[in-house]
Amino acid sequence: MPALLFYGLLLMITLAPTDAAAESPAAAEFLLTDFTPASPDLGWYVVNDNVMGGRSEGDFDHSGKQLLFAGRTNTNGGGFSSIRTSPMRVDLSAHDGVRLRVKGDGRRYTWRLTSNARWRGRQVSFWADFDTRAGEWTTVDIPFANFIPKFRGFRLDGPGIDPGSITGMGLMIYDQQDGPFELQLASVHAYTAEQTPDTIQARN
Repeated sequence: MPALLFYGLLLMITLAPTDAAAESPAAAEFLLTDFTPASPDLGWYVVNDNVMGGRSEGDFDHSGKQLLFAGRTNTNGGGFSSIRTSPMRVDLSAHDGVRLRVKGDGRRYTWRLTSNARWRGRQVSFWADFDTRAGEWTTVDIPFANFIPKFRGFRLDGPGIDPGSITGMGLMIYDQQDGPFELQLASVHAYTAEQTPDTIQARN
């Protein structure tokens, strides 16, 4: 395992709300990251399907004002590419879901969360799919209620996600299609129930 990845996995990031969010957590968006120099480094790293013998390729770059997630999926194998944050500790219980600002390619992507939840002693991940519009910036709202518990990609009956104990986030493409993909991610917030006119509701 590369040394950088090893130390990244050991990092535990604690995110605290901004002053505005702290004053009224139920009324304000809570910025998790916007990839600016002032934004916390969440220790992103790549997990592609080659961990299970697959042939997909994917990587990311956030040297600009957004994170660029791009590569090529190959369904002759696992068929997925993903990026994930290093372990973190964040309480989002005062919010209703995750809000993403993205510029996509028309393909379907998945936002992934982890918490303290376990299934047979193993960590559970929670997935929610969202669609993109090719070449357009859109805002995607993903209610916590939409997140499906999974273990190694297999759907579980439970447990449900606890927004008060989020331990990691991730972005994945696993839409059963072959070919290139490219998604720009400008920001990630926790949001309350108020909607905006250009919001896309994520699917479960």
